[in-house]
Amino acid sequence: MEPDLFTAAAEERQEKDPSSSPLAVRMRPRTLDEVVGQQHLLKQGSPLRRLVGESGGGPAGPSSVLLWGPPGIGKTTLAYVVSQATRKRFVELSAITAGVKEVRAVIDGARRASGGYGKETVLFLDEIHRFSKAQQDSLLPAVENRWVTLVAATTENPYFSIISPLLSRSLLLTLESLTDDDLRSLLHRALTEDRGLGGAVTLAPEAEAHLLRIAGGDARRALTALEAAAGAAMAKSEPEITLETLEETVDRAAVAYDRDGDQHYDVASALIKSIRGSDVDAALHYLARMIEAGEDPRFIARRLMISASEDIGLADPTALPTAVAAAQAVALIGFPEAALTLSHATIALALAPKSNAATIAISAARADVRAGLVGPVPAHLRDGHYKGAAKLGHAQGYVYPHDVPGAIAAQQYAPDSVQGKRYYEPTRYGAEARYADVVEKVRERLSGEGADGRQ
Repeated sequence: MEPDLFTAAAEERQEKDPSSSPLAVRMRPRTLDEVVGQQHLLKQGSPLRRLVGESGGGPAGPSSVLLWGPPGIGKTTLAYVVSQATRKRFVELSAITAGVKEVRAVIDGARRASGGYGKETVLFLDEIHRFSKAQQDSLLPAVENRWVTLVAATTENPYFSIISPLLSRSLLLTLESLTDDDLRSLLHRALTEDRGLGGAVTLAPEAEAHLLRIAGGDARRALTALEAAAGAAMAKSEPEITLETLEETVDRAAVAYDRDGDQHYDVASALIKSIRGSDVDAALHYLARMIEAGEDPRFIARRLMISASEDIGLADPTALPTAVAAAQAVALIGFPEAALTLSHATIALALAPKSNAATIAISAARADVRAGLVGPVPAHLRDGHYKGAAKLGHAQGYVYPHDVPGAIAAQQYAPDSVQGKRYYEPTRYGAEARYADVVEKVRERLSGEGADGRQ
């Protein structure tokens, strides 16, 4: 890291008065051996150990890494350990506040440090998924030429949020959620160590169990709640944090839905599953919880659009347009009025007939593709618009469906490897019953059964 005068002063103050920093900050591991959880990433010779110079060397230098996982499980902590342990120059940026200009400044500094002093640079970039494609592109030359070793953290699926060239130049390390045993170890350390609470209070077993429950695998949340409860206990001159004190201190309603934590996904999951189960009242309950917690209405609208295709599909062809219209309206009006639109869409989806036939169909087709059943495109379906295509037999023998009665020509469309496969199996629910009748007739005609495949 490259602290300025104010940063150095703040660090000096924290050393003299540890309580000036949050407990979660004071309890950050100083070495990789102090890290709780993530043992699958901390084995001898692992990329993180190589990054801090504990192993390796020679011609095989450390790789840039992408740390992926939910909040509160140690992504920033691992970067902090790297900053403390490595002898390299360490620079930290956040994609929330930094842009291409700041990235280029770091890269220029890294090249000067490397060329002038032989010093390598580690760049920690938090929330990298917030960078646009162009901003991520600006990192490529530095990562590819190893002007910097990138340590980037993201809570979003990197296969969707990180550009492919950057993914291919980095190692993706997936962090696992912390277990109760991991958090229990961390809490005990925080209670007893001098940099933590120094034994000022103890934690009753029932209070510990409740603390683990409300933490939901989030170390930061667990330590924040512990610090608040410890402060309340000491204010009452109580040597032990009791369950009653913990419940008085922790805002249980706030903990029950954390926009950045596990509950964010749990409540969203419950909303969708209630819609899938046609329980309109339960769906409205979970929708209300999300709204009252200040959830981004666009996130809710996106989940409803997914539900419309995943669980309703062609059983009610109006479901997806309703969800899309709701998403557009939400983007235009925002809260508080957006709550009405989201309620409208939620009720409509919950009470719609249900079919997952479209979901099953694409899943089965994708499974075959992943299994290698791709095969060449039949010659008569290939592009015939370029010179020489006819000599190759491309587009020859293709029957234009509009030239035959009924506009369905009996010819092969699928590759030989999947010819005859039936991915879409419509239900008889709602409007999909009509598609069930249609698809059978169409398949008969495509196969050439009856009247040469013509009406």
